Amino acid sequence: MLNIQFEKIRQSHTVAMADRVHALKAAGRKIIALQTGDPDFATPPAIVDAALKAMQDGSTHYAPSRGLMELRRAASAKLERDHSVSYEPETELLVTHGGIHAYYLAMQSILNPGDEVLVPDPSWATHSNMAIMLRGNVIRVPAPAENGFIPLFESWEKALTPKTRAIVLNYPSNPTGAYPTREYLQKLHDFAAAHNLWIVSDEVYENLYYDEKPTSAASLDGVKEHTILIHSFSKTYAMTGWRIGYLAAPARVIDNALKAGQNSITCVSPFIQKAAAFALNEMSQAAQEMRLAYARRRELVLRLSHELESDKVLVTPPMGAFYFFLDLRALKISSLEICERILEEANVGLIPGAAFGTQGEGFVRMTIAASDADVEEGFRRIVEWAEKAKG
Repeated sequence: MLNIQFEKIRQSHTVAMADRVHALKAAGRKIIALQTGDPDFATPPAIVDAALKAMQDGSTHYAPSRGLMELRRAASAKLERDHSVSYEPETELLVTHGGIHAYYLAMQSILNPGDEVLVPDPSWATHSNMAIMLRGNVIRVPAPAENGFIPLFESWEKALTPKTRAIVLNYPSNPTGAYPTREYLQKLHDFAAAHNLWIVSDEVYENLYYDEKPTSAASLDGVKEHTILIHSFSKTYAMTGWRIGYLAAPARVIDNALKAGQNSITCVSPFIQKAAAFALNEMSQAAQEMRLAYARRRELVLRLSHELESDKVLVTPPMGAFYFFLDLRALKISSLEICERILEEANVGLIPGAAFGTQGEGFVRMTIAASDADVEEGFRRIVEWAEKAKG
């Protein structure tokens, strides 16, 4: 008999669409791939050189399961520098095999079977799927477009039950790019503290923002003891294939996460850790240049949207991340059908909004982690297709 938990989990629409796009390209179709959240930039050469040097110096064996102290100290300094929050490298930080692994370790550390997890809708599917895999129950909290994709506060209160264990946040959000005010986060933390809840904050897009800098969930006074931070190098430094991140949490959470890590991956490759430490210490300028490129593409889409004046494709400027969550609800077609038809009829790869929850129905996610030319041509094709489409 198979594990019945997996019957409750959807396979990744992002991976499925990427596989389909790759297959069509291999067959000779010229597809504009705007479906995947993978930076189009190469990892900065200096980071690659740091990894190469570490390998040549012999860092090719086991590393400590907690992670190299060099990287944990760099992560601690980064959190202090960027968010004025202090984490002890020895006891409150753990190096992980990417952001997903950090999230897995966090949830494995705090969830018991049957515990409920509150997750905004729409949100990245892994946030729900991982909790289900670990035998938790997920309650989706509506974050409607009409409220800027942020849940109304009474929706959190309505979702609360005696079984609620944690609130999961992802700001800036995948897929919407939204993030709340500092005041909203403070109110949510007060709510969590009053009901003895954990806040698990996935902040892998923290450095990709276009307006006011987003507030880290751990940066408010008195919240550290019930807050867990998920961090990754994938988006900021174009290191998606390196699979490295870190968990920042109270020591008792890290102690549990360490056990889960030792029994799932043992450790992260030491030469990758040394490259990651170099990135945190030395590569802020490269990260800033990539963020400015995404900002340029964001403005490109907004300008095109104004020029094309479509009433079928409504565009909300993302506050952060590198996606547009395009509103095609006027077509009255499911988001899955929209993506399938745009791929077949306009040769553009997108992700259906329903992959991120019921509040995403009628939307599609379009990445701007692609060349300026592909972003422009892809968006034009989307609008042209929508103007001709019939339900």
